[in-house]
Amino acid sequence: MSLHTFFTKWGEAAYTSLGFFWMALWAFALGYLISSMIQIFVTEKRMKQTMGSNETRGVLLGTFFGFISSSCSFAALATTKSLFKKGATFIASIAFLLSSTNLVIELGIIISIFLGWQFVVGEYLGGILLILMSWILVRIIKPTKLIQKARKHLDNNGDQMMDEDNNFTFLEKIRSEENWAKVAKQYGMEWKMVWKDVSVGFTIAGIVAVFVPDSFFSTLFIHSGVDQTNYTFPEIIEHVVAGPFVAFLTFIGSMGNIPLAALLFGKGVSFAGVMAFIFSDLVVFPVLRINAKYYGWKMALFILFLLFASLIGTALALHYGLDFLGYLPNPSRAKIQQMTYFKLDYSFYLNLAFLFLSAFLIWLGFKKYKALHYMKEMAPKGQTLESILKYVAFVCYGWLIIGLGMYLWN
Repeated sequence: MSLHTFFTKWGEAAYTSLGFFWMALWAFALGYLISSMIQIFVTEKRMKQTMGSNETRGVLLGTFFGFISSSCSFAALATTKSLFKKGATFIASIAFLLSSTNLVIELGIIISIFLGWQFVVGEYLGGILLILMSWILVRIIKPTKLIQKARKHLDNNGDQMMDEDNNFTFLEKIRSEENWAKVAKQYGMEWKMVWKDVSVGFTIAGIVAVFVPDSFFSTLFIHSGVDQTNYTFPEIIEHVVAGPFVAFLTFIGSMGNIPLAALLFGKGVSFAGVMAFIFSDLVVFPVLRINAKYYGWKMALFILFLLFASLIGTALALHYGLDFLGYLPNPSRAKIQQMTYFKLDYSFYLNLAFLFLSAFLIWLGFKKYKALHYMKEMAPKGQTLESILKYVAFVCYGWLIIGLGMYLWN
């Protein structure tokens, strides 16, 4: 590759990354606004009190409460730990964890933009299947002693839990200006939690779209890009194993991974492989390390096995279920790097509207209520990892700025 070709591709990669983000900006803002409103106006105290008496009831409630408390994986880990510590059954806690990271409103919106309705169905139906398969595995394995040790580990490493104010009715809450200030603060925190992941994820997606040849994906995902609909069962198995492997290497959260998932699908990776990739946000090393801090390494490794086995089974079930019904999507329609990103369409006006709304929320949360102290519990990400990811994000910004200049120059 000549130097001129490299600089040209650099510009195209930067333009593609920014285009991906522009397409998804309003969806991010809408999803985080809805998530923030739910987290402020729906309390968690009753969740914790009603999920420990009956296993079936606990799983159903964990799934429901996880859905209405949808959040990034790190926030979900902290809340899951809180539920488990307060008496929720282990599988009810896992149901909450899987629901709050897969039955996610904002994630479904982003998936619909980049991948289409089949993947949205796969995401939500898959979230339910993940919970059911995890439940079945727990019932078969019966890790009673491991669960007891995990509770003991939590008790020995206790922390202070937040007390929530439940003295107001729902109508009183939504009429409170202070609560809307909390919504604004939570909205800012949602972005603060993911800005590094999103920045790196979209930059990687643009680089992959322009620089990585199809032959790489054909090697990593067997048979991809050759015959994009006719896979053998061993090839599908290889795809659902390779999907989490790629997620582990990219080290990015589920939101930043969606444009990369669309690229994988466009390169001919099977529906099962792409769904396994999307479901893999809870089987990466940072999550394993946090679970080990909470419950000990034995339980952390068991959770890793439980989630990995469940996502493989879920991806296979979704793939062959849609194939049987004749609704399996065609990867040839997912060439998102060929789209026109910046144009006067509904996305443009929605982006402007949500940019203004975001500016207002920032003012409300951080200017008008400077003395307001509010914070949802978060899992400890680790200062070293966060520092590394922050500097990587800054490098990505430099890459994008220089690359965009090259694109405009050409």
